Amino acid sequence: MNATSAQLVVKPRKIRLVCWISAVIVMALFIVVALLLRQGDTGVHFRTSDQVSMVIIGFLFSVGILLFTTPRVRADADGIEVRNVLNSKRFAWTQVQSVGFPDGAPWARLEFEHDEYHPMLAIQATDGMHAVQSIRELRALHKLATEK
Repeated sequence: MNATSAQLVVKPRKIRLVCWISAVIVMALFIVVALLLRQGDTGVHFRTSDQVSMVIIGFLFSVGILLFTTPRVRADADGIEVRNVLNSKRFAWTQVQSVGFPDGAPWARLEFEHDEYHPMLAIQATDGMHAVQSIRELRALHKLATEK
């Protein structure tokens, strides 16, 4: 992307795949457990409601896992919107001092005055060159916006 493009959208790659696979496995395990609840003679009497409850619990765990697929960064010439797992915030480029990716950090962050920062879970170290390219593009947008 060049600095004059309308908008940059970044989403994590590897974690999305891992989360989808994990959610499917968790759901499958809970379904299998629900089906096997009434198979053995353990002295405990499981009912259909117990089986349905197990499937619902598996569904809720799977949805919880899939929450980690929601991080996104959306940036344009005016500012940057960072959506992490449960919240979303928009910052003007004038508020942002720099776009950083500290050594050993699992994800990038926006750095502000007074040593404050906001994590960007969408740009993760495990994504390798995708993360590097995303940081370069964000820094170019930041530089372009702050030079005005």
